[in-house]
Formats: sequence, C-alpha cells, structure tokens
Amino acid sequence: MTTDFSDPLPLIRELIARPSVSCTDPHMDQSNRAVIELLADRLEACGFRVEVRDIDGRKANLVATLGGGEGQPDGLVLSGHTDTVPCDPELWRSDPFVATERDGRIYGLGSADMKSFFALSLAAASHFRAGDLRKPLVILATADEESSMSGARALAREQARLGRYCVIGEPTGLKPIRLHKGVMMESLTVRGRAGHSSDPALGANAIEGMWRVLGALQVWRAELQAAHRNEAFKVAGPTMNFGSIHGGDNPNRICAHCELHLDLRPLPGMNMERLREELRGKALGALLDQQGLSLEARALFDGLPPFETVADADLVRVCEDLTGQTAGSVAFGTEAPFLSALGLETLVLGPGNIEQAHQPDEYLELAQIPPAIAILRGLIERYCVAT
Repeated sequence: MTTDFSDPLPLIRELIARPSVSCTDPHMDQSNRAVIELLADRLEACGFRVEVRDIDGRKANLVATLGGGEGQPDGLVLSGHTDTVPCDPELWRSDPFVATERDGRIYGLGSADMKSFFALSLAAASHFRAGDLRKPLVILATADEESSMSGARALAREQARLGRYCVIGEPTGLKPIRLHKGVMMESLTVRGRAGHSSDPALGANAIEGMWRVLGALQVWRAELQAAHRNEAFKVAGPTMNFGSIHGGDNPNRICAHCELHLDLRPLPGMNMERLREELRGKALGALLDQQGLSLEARALFDGLPPFETVADADLVRVCEDLTGQTAGSVAFGTEAPFLSALGLETLVLGPGNIEQAHQPDEYLELAQIPPAIAILRGLIERYCVAT
C-alpha cells in the first residue's frame, strides 16, 4: 500500500467501491464500517492518531488527529459524512460503485456527496508533517447524515471537543456557505367519527376538519413570512409545504381519519420547538368548535436546526480570501448546526455541486480537485501551522 496520498484519485476509487447507503428504510440501510475502516487505515498510514467511535454496533464515527499535543482541541476540523443516499443502478451509464472517469469527470455514488472530500483532505494533509502543526488537524468522518444524522447527534450527546474551526466539505462548488435553513417534517391527524353519508349528523367528518386546519395554517404561514425575512437566501422567508394528505376510504362514508404531512423550513434565529408548539396550537385552534373532532400531532423526525455563522467570523473571512468568493447560503441542510453547537466556528465548503448529488450519474469535475486541495492546504497552514 502506498503512503503517498498527494494524488487523491486512488482513494476516491476505493471509497466509492465501498457501499455505505443510509436510509430510513431498514431494508436498504447499510453499515458504514467498511468506509470507516478504509479511512482509518489510510489516515494511520499518513501519521494520524485514529479513534473509531461506535454508535450502535453497525455504524461508527471516526476522529483522526495529526499534530498538536494531547489536550489541545483548538485546531482545524475537516468534516464529512461517510454515507450516501440509495441509488437506481439501472439508471446509471456505469456502475455507481465503480469510479469511472470520462469527459473530465469522475462518476460514482458519493463522488460529489461527499466521499471525495476525505481523499482531498488527506491529499492536502500529506503536504505537512505532524511536527509542522502547532495546532492539531482533525479529519472527522460521520455516519447517517443522509438519514437520521446519528453520527452528528452522537457527537452532540458526547459533547465532543474536536477543535476551534470546522469546514464541512459538502458540495458547494467551492463557494463558502455560512448559513442554511432548518428542516421540520410534521404529521397532523384529524380524527372524527364514521357514519353513513346520507346523514351528516351520524358522524364527524375529518376531511372537513382538516380543511379548517389547512386554512389556519395558510394564515399562519403568511404571518411567519411577514415577520421573518433574510435576504441572504434565494427564498428570503420561511417556507411551509403541504406535502401529502390522506383521508377516508369511500364516497358514501363520513371520513373518520385525515392525515397531513408538511415540511417547514425555518430561518436562522427561529426556534424549532417554539414553532412546533405554535403549529400544533394553530391546528388545534381550528378545531375547537367542531364537535366530535380531535387532533394528533407528531414530528416525523427530530428536525434539523437552522445554521448561521456570522459574516465577520475569522473562518468566513479566511475562506472568502482563499476562494475569492463571498460566503452565501444554501437551501439544503448539513451537520453544521450540530458541530456549531459543540463550539466550532463552522462553515460549509467543498468540491462538486448539489445539482449532481442524489442523481443518477453523480460526478465530480476533475478540474475542481486541484483548487480544492489548494484551499484545504491554505486552511491547514492558517489554523494549524501559522497559529
């Protein structure tokens, strides 16, 4: 095995060849251990001190440290997730688990989102010796970002001390990203009473109750959008999407059950638990005078908080200087809120584009590899060597 990692392509190929799909469907969900073990082996060969942190027996996080002394968790963290979304191999032009180069691109599942970032981080780190680093460099690899975020949540529970600055290598086209919206997915169920449709008094119609709930939520959505705006986002206000609705079973029966699933995306500064309470209050209020109807509310998942690092933060300024681009925002979510909550000044910046993620024939432009490594070398120099 080579110990020269300055060329990232061999490791990119190895990472893509190790399936690590995470999925809310347990039949499709896979362990990330093969990727973690590969990274541990390569990072140890490059001089990193490697710690594999078990999550549930099947999944694990990896924390690898180069340079600095023990008890110095104030350097730079380069962070990525080891998992991918599921794929449809029949829709790909080539095997999604075989890295294929053509047309100036490298194709494969995880090439952009985001296994390649580990290889680029190692390539950048290989230009330094451990003794060069006055502050430690940490490469962090997490589990399940594409599903439950169990890896980031485990770090949050541990109150892990990892460093002072953190760059998450999600695909941003090498543009620094300092803020994104949160994600909430909620279920509201109106329960009524079934009966023969010939006499409305025989039942309580859950669909009619949900119609009232939808009206109340549309009014509340407009209130939220009038009260909260952030022009850093393409869509400047919070959004609420009514994504699916199911109720009833036959035209001649009064509907006894109607369920709505909605997606709410709050701006930085909006409190998710307060929003959840207000959402349920608005829905319940719409039913107060409706006899025979009740409301059940539940979160479809724990939710992803919004994220923001202030525009004048040191990491933001440094990344803007290294890339020549002003830090902006994205609509997709990342692990940044969890890492930021651990005291890390956090920014999202990586090669590839989100348009290629989660798609057949996912790819990374080979032309983005040299500038990505140069940016990562600049970050290591700034926060681990020159500090």
